[in-house]
Amino acid sequence: MTTFERIKKLAKKYDKNLQEVAEEAEMAKNTIYKWKNQNPKGVDLSKVAKVLNTTTDYLLGRTDNPSIPDDNSTISDADLDEMLDNARSFDGKPMTDHDREIIKAYLKGYYSAK
Repeated sequence: MTTFERIKKLAKKYDKNLQEVAEEAEMAKNTIYKWKNQNPKGVDLSKVAKVLNTTTDYLLGRTDNPSIPDDNSTISDADLDEMLDNARSFDGKPMTDHDREIIKAYLKGYYSAK
């Protein structure tokens, strides 16, 4: 499904036509129709995503989930490990396992407190 088709589908869900979406996004009425044949500017796509209560990733087809992620989400151990894989100590050496676990515990606490 193209960006244009995703926008059209969500607009229909909210009982809006594409001109209404464009106007609410403070763009020219026919801007979205142009996206059938050309790529939208990031700033314009962001405005449309806000009007349709979705993410630009969904509109671009990077995810099939149109929902906006919950700000109170937690982070998995796998995500934390990935974040720390390339981390180095101040002197450029790899972190010790002890340092890694301390930072991991801090980040886990930080993300779960949001």
